[in-house]
Amino acid sequence: MDRAEKADLVAELNASLGTAGVVVVTRNLGMTVAQSTSLRTKMRDAGASYRVAKNRLAKLAIDGTPYAGIGQYLTGPTALAASADPVAAAKVAVDFAKTNDKFEIVGGSMGDTVLDVAGVTALASLPSLDELRAKIVGLVQAPATKVVQIIQAPAGQLARVVGAYAAKEAA
Repeated sequence: MDRAEKADLVAELNASLGTAGVVVVTRNLGMTVAQSTSLRTKMRDAGASYRVAKNRLAKLAIDGTPYAGIGQYLTGPTALAASADPVAAAKVAVDFAKTNDKFEIVGGSMGDTVLDVAGVTALASLPSLDELRAKIVGLVQAPATKVVQIIQAPAGQLARVVGAYAAKEAA
């Protein structure tokens, strides 16, 4: 890789980190190509990216971004998982680490906040952005349906009372 390619890689990595909501630093010691491909596919399906980069180039790329604090984790064979959704990359990484002993989470960052392994695991246990949106829509719709039911209940009761009087007078 020549100097121009390295500069392009650093610029591309810096641009992708600029739009990321979370970055997870992982260590992959002896993963097979099939395992790595499986991880990349799961990341892509979740809307995240998984990138192996030389530590020196990754440190250059994180300069000037809110993720400068993860530089301490960039030692050894590391890779960066990033996603715009603050939970997606962490969730996929933690799930994959449970099934693969050669894959390890080193740490991460959510904006300026540097996370250790426990922090990334706690972040992965949170509901995703889509799940939160669904819950909010459910909460917003629930009172509206209850209000409609309450408004309609007196009218229905009044109709039943009038019907009962009509039936009584007819008999």
